[in-house]
Amino acid sequence: MENLANRQNVVAENIANGDTPGYKAREVEEPTFAGMVDQSAGPKVARPRVQISGAMKALGASHLGGSHIILDQNVTEVKPDGNNVTLEEQVLKMGSIQADFTAMTNLYTKSQKMMKTALGRGN
Repeated sequence: MENLANRQNVVAENIANGDTPGYKAREVEEPTFAGMVDQSAGPKVARPRVQISGAMKALGASHLGGSHIILDQNVTEVKPDGNNVTLEEQVLKMGSIQADFTAMTNLYTKSQKMMKTALGRGN
């Protein structure tokens, strides 16, 4: 659910910067199972982190904690000013995120009901 919330924030930023010259659409990197599992054996490789400078902050840059934001590779058009945000694509992504969030909350609710039933506390 945290990944979905981060994706929603990035899509909202894309929509907000739809008319900003030179802005490139962004996406949150898909999480991997290997990244979620604590690999206690073997070497740990740290992912490079981008440090936001004061000048970048003055221009409105922000860094979402815990997520890896990458440039969106699935763009259909680039405007003459270099901006590649397409409102239709971003709205479709927002709908997909909403559907995924609904599915996740439904699964969570059903698993909670199943646990209550197993404990003899369900209806």
